Amino acid sequence: MTTYLTPALAWRRLREGNERFVNSESSHPNQDASRRSSLVETQHPFAVIFGCSDSRLAAEIIFDVGLGDVFVVRTAGQVIDDAVLGSLEYSIGVLGVPLIVVLGHDSCGAVTATKSAVETGQMPAGFIRDLVERITPSVLTSLRNEQTEVNDMVVEHVKQTSHRLVDSSRVISDAIETGRAAVIGLSYSLADGHAELVSGIGDL
Repeated sequence: MTTYLTPALAWRRLREGNERFVNSESSHPNQDASRRSSLVETQHPFAVIFGCSDSRLAAEIIFDVGLGDVFVVRTAGQVIDDAVLGSLEYSIGVLGVPLIVVLGHDSCGAVTATKSAVETGQMPAGFIRDLVERITPSVLTSLRNEQTEVNDMVVEHVKQTSHRLVDSSRVISDAIETGRAAVIGLSYSLADGHAELVSGIGDL
């Protein structure tokens, strides 16, 4: 058994939860013992959220959902790697999730580090360099479009990441083509808690 929500209804549910969070009216659903017990044998999340690892971007809180509601994958700067793609394909192909959310946020440290590396030519050390290299195309596109602010680059990176998921994964692209799933890109405001829709791929 999988969720019967359409991509559009899944997005509506997340949007309504985010509105409650923004307005300090969170209902904290599905966070009690009975919900925990009901999920021991199975799970039927209605969305997968691929977001930045930033500590201020806790998916279940900002969308006012609970246990079993969302499948969450997080990396710094929502950078894609094989493990991310495998996790997303599992959510779509095995769990039947109808909606992938790519969640970026303003003042992102990973994007800021990439902007600095592009401008100065100095790459960070260690595996942070790998993050920067994967975000660099988004920063370069923003600069070519004369968008020089970090938050503009965040939005561009969300859009590019969304398209890269679809281009990289046959499982995801097939689900979109058949109308079973969609991908949306959101940019989250740390100040007011609002998640703004910045891109969409598929029927919503």
